[in-house]
Amino acid sequence: MISTLISLFTAGTLITTDLPSVRQHIMPWSENMLLENISGPQKNEKNIAPVIDAKGAIVVDIKNGVILYEKNIHKPLYIASLTKLMTTIIVLEENNPNEIVTISKNASETPGKKMWLAPNEKITVENLLYASLIESANDAATALAEHNAGTVENFVNKMNQKAIELGLHSTTFVNPTGLDEKEGADQAENTIEGGNISSVYDMTLLSKYAYGKSFIRRAVTKTELDIASTNEKITHELKSTNALLESYLPILGLKTGTTDNAGQCLIAIIQNEKGNDILTVVLGSQSRYNETKILADWALRTYKW
Repeated sequence: MISTLISLFTAGTLITTDLPSVRQHIMPWSENMLLENISGPQKNEKNIAPVIDAKGAIVVDIKNGVILYEKNIHKPLYIASLTKLMTTIIVLEENNPNEIVTISKNASETPGKKMWLAPNEKITVENLLYASLIESANDAATALAEHNAGTVENFVNKMNQKAIELGLHSTTFVNPTGLDEKEGADQAENTIEGGNISSVYDMTLLSKYAYGKSFIRRAVTKTELDIASTNEKITHELKSTNALLESYLPILGLKTGTTDNAGQCLIAIIQNEKGNDILTVVLGSQSRYNETKILADWALRTYKW
């Protein structure tokens, strides 16, 4: 078993299919995992795998990285605002949350979902991070990028370098927001003209890394939050874009994303009654919440920890 895993990792990525496999695959959470006796949850083989229409999806046991379900996990796909996980990671690692950001005209005019920042408004990095994760505000993400690197272009270079460091080999960023860059881009050609591209596999690695940061864990559980500019003259009411936070499922976060090119995307962390966490990623869906519920219900019903 160990020799098989080593050969798979040497190839660069895990060789996986959408069909049930005799041996369970694992995510490379750490280098030491190859030397350990990986034991995941026990599966009820009588339960048939769920059928969903999303272009790519995965269910992973967070503790040991065992993949419980997979579909097209290495296929390059648009990721929309899931991008903001990388944006917030870089800012958390390089900036102090108490730093003051002066909002540029460029940031305030960022299109799409926004918190309506005003030009020359002064606001903390911490509040912009909350806005990026809770409201999925594009103007907040742009402001953070400019504050961190001087220009959006410089920040995007940092994003792509961080992707290399984290082993996200199918990932390329062109902006810090996830917005579509060009109408009508042909995704079948795997271009990056239409926006940021990644894969389910890479988003799983990024999600695990992001969830290791306490600020992100706190932020992604909030359904709403009021924040203000430093002079408290401007107040912003943030409301979560993650509808699953108010569902019957025990959701611990994580991030939503939607654009024309990407369709509906969702990363979610769900905890069962025994405290075991699973991570789901759904890309290119037409019904991300319903399909995530299908995957979570199936996993929690099919596997025993």
